[in-house]
Parts: sequence; C-alpha cells; structure tokens
Amino acid sequence: MTSAKWPAPAKINLFLHITGRRSDGYHLLQTHFQFLDYGDELEFTITDRAEIIRLNDLPGVPAEHDLVVRAARILQPYAEAGSGASIHVDKRLPAGGGLGGGSSDAATTLVGLNKLWNVGKTKEELAALALQLGADVPVFVHGHAAWAEGVGELLTPLEVSEGTVLVVHPGCSVSTAEVFGHPELTRDTPAIKIHDLTSSTVSNDCEAITRRLYPEVGRALDWLGQFGEARMSGTGACVYAAFDSIALAERAAGSVPQDWFWFVTQKRNTSPLNEKLADF
Repeated sequence: MTSAKWPAPAKINLFLHITGRRSDGYHLLQTHFQFLDYGDELEFTITDRAEIIRLNDLPGVPAEHDLVVRAARILQPYAEAGSGASIHVDKRLPAGGGLGGGSSDAATTLVGLNKLWNVGKTKEELAALALQLGADVPVFVHGHAAWAEGVGELLTPLEVSEGTVLVVHPGCSVSTAEVFGHPELTRDTPAIKIHDLTSSTVSNDCEAITRRLYPEVGRALDWLGQFGEARMSGTGACVYAAFDSIALAERAAGSVPQDWFWFVTQKRNTSPLNEKLADF
C-alpha cells in the first residue's frame, strides 16, 4: 500500500530568546513557532518485511543517522509484527537553514506511519516519542503554532496573524551547534510572559553570532531589510520578511541575488500536516 505524499512543512521562529543554560549544557529558550505552507514531502510504501528503507540518498546524512529512519524505528515496535516501510523524501528545504526541515521530516514520519501502520497513538504519545529525536520535533507533531519554553519542548498554542512571507537562503549551511556553543552567545535574556509579546520586545539572540560566523546571512538580512523588517529563523541561514501581498513579495524576489535560493509562501497557524491527516 502506498500513501499519497505527506507534507513536512517548514517552521519559522518569530523570535528566539536564550534565557539560561542547564547543567547538562542544553539552553533554555523562549520562542514562537509558526508554520509555512512550504516544505519537504515524504512518501511511504508500507511493506510486510519489517524493514525501514530510505529510498533516496541525502548528501552527508547516513541512513542510520537520518531522523526519518530513526523516527520510523522508534515507532515500529508499537506496530503489528512484520510492519515495515520504504520512505522517499523529496527535500526542498535547505540543510542548515533554520527552517526545521529534519525535525519536520521526523514528525511527518511519526504521524504518517502511525496512521498507515494503524498504531493508534495519540498526538501526545507521538510527541513524547518525538522528544527523543529533538526538542523541536514535538511542535511539528502537534501541528499548531506555539509559544515554546524549556529547551523548546514546553508548548502553549498561540495564534498570531498569518500572511505572506518571502524567505531567502543565501547559500550557506549554518551549524546550530557552532552558534549555540559560541562563548559570546547571549544566554541571559530576561524571560517574558506571553502577554508581553510584541514585535518591539523580542529579537533573535543568535543573530549577532550568526552574522559574525556566517557573513552571508548578514548580507541576506541587510538586503531583505530594505523591504521591511527582516528576521532570521532559528540560528539561520534562512531569513524572512512579511509582505502585504504575494505580488509585493514576488516583486521583491525579482531582485534576489542570483546565487541565493528563495520562495514566497504563507505563514500558517495550522500545519499542512494536520490538514493532510484530517483528509486521510
């Protein structure tokens, strides 16, 4: 049995504050995730061979380290004996782009195979499994825009305005570990409350370090800033800005430097994965 393709949407961070650091080295965060109507796509072929097979190679990512394969193997013990799957990943999101591509792929694997294998786990149960794969995987499982705290796993649904964004990737891959491990990274931003959330009270604490380590990201922020408020998602490299219409965003995109990747899409409070699940 082969399913239709399942979406693995990108996310953007509307802000990212680092409020502290735990004794185990993990950083304490405050952030706000919203989804994009753009991302990777996964196709699952269900088999009775009890194997998890990745059908396409991903440069620099061995199958045993791939979050998609790991997600399938985490869920597999809860499926009927002999359940297997072949998985094809149509990668559209750039690696090291700050859009959560790998985490979203893992979440879509959990959600999709939970349905196709008839496992029957709730979203809360899937989110608990997802946390083994990364702190931001649960938000993709839940599929709703959220305020996040802790190491990113404490989620409160939070809706804000949707609309058009232009996302620009300047062609570099940012190492999240390098940014978070930098000795000069701000790690003491005072925590705020949800009711204090306004565009004037928030920022991205990673931006200064990412600009220093990856000048291309700084150039992209500066270029996009001529059209409006440009922000970096996560630790970068992708940057984005909101526009009043698709036409205005595409007009700006017409002057994107030739060697940069870009796309115009909508930011969403409800994940396209939720919509796929509802229609399945």
